[in-house]
Amino acid sequence: MITTNDLKNGYVLDIDGELVSVVSFQHVKPGKGGAFVRTKLKNMTSGAVVEKTFRAGEKVERVTTESRTMQFLYRDGDELHLMDNTTYEQIPVTSKLVENDDLLAPNTDVQVLFVRDAPIRVELPTFVELAVTRTDPGVKGDTVSNVTKPAEVETGATIDVPLFVNEGDRLKIDTRTREYSARA
Repeated sequence: MITTNDLKNGYVLDIDGELVSVVSFQHVKPGKGGAFVRTKLKNMTSGAVVEKTFRAGEKVERVTTESRTMQFLYRDGDELHLMDNTTYEQIPVTSKLVENDDLLAPNTDVQVLFVRDAPIRVELPTFVELAVTRTDPGVKGDTVSNVTKPAEVETGATIDVPLFVNEGDRLKIDTRTREYSARA
């Protein structure tokens, strides 16, 4: 148990049986009345962000988390199979724990956040390198700035790319925004 005066961004708390992550917090000491802490909390399962106000010094339960580097092995329907890089233990996780899971190629290292020995979130690396499997050829003369075309990459995801990208090119893709970054 910690008090609300000890909160930090990123702490995972157990509030009414729900796991929430502290997005931001602000200590407020009004001229009249007691001090309080205004927080923004993100629900770890649904992703919803809510604002909650606590009295200063109120006790909340902090949940210890562990982050492990794991390697994505393969996809089996709605499950992703991951292997711990230190113990070589394999675990299946649901694809709902991964944002932009269609950018995940086999043998990619990911960060898995565990709470109470259960995986609750899988984070992709910031950039991934994927090969283009299908795209239309760029038309000569289409040189207006920022013209893009759709391209399908090896994982099946479709990304907007510049006209000069061809089939077989390896691309560096930002997993947060799903945008083309550079040729690899």
